[in-house]
Amino acid sequence: MVIRTTLAQSMKPADQRYPDVQAVKIRAAGLNKFDFDVTVSSPYDTPQRYADAFRVMGRDGHVFGERVLLHDHADEQPFTRDLHGVVIPAGVQYVVVQARDLKYGYGGKTFEASLPGR
Repeated sequence: MVIRTTLAQSMKPADQRYPDVQAVKIRAAGLNKFDFDVTVSSPYDTPQRYADAFRVMGRDGHVFGERVLLHDHADEQPFTRDLHGVVIPAGVQYVVVQARDLKYGYGGKTFEASLPGR
């Protein structure tokens, strides 16, 4: 269940520096394991500069899992990819999902979500 989205400043696509996370679906996959479907938008997508990863982390910045993307998704915007079997300690109730740009690194609009069953 999604509870909050951190909004990026409104800008022209050509001025956008980082990819934005637009949506996150989370499923419980076992004891302290979760599967994620993450939708990312990177309107400037080129082979030289594109959304090349996303990560799932705690509010404190601790990274629980990361999916590296090996090619651009220029013909598929926004695009959704999954990350399975992310182990998240029992005390964590919320995660933040953030995307990465090949050239500039992590940044852009993040997504904060509650973990199902917690």
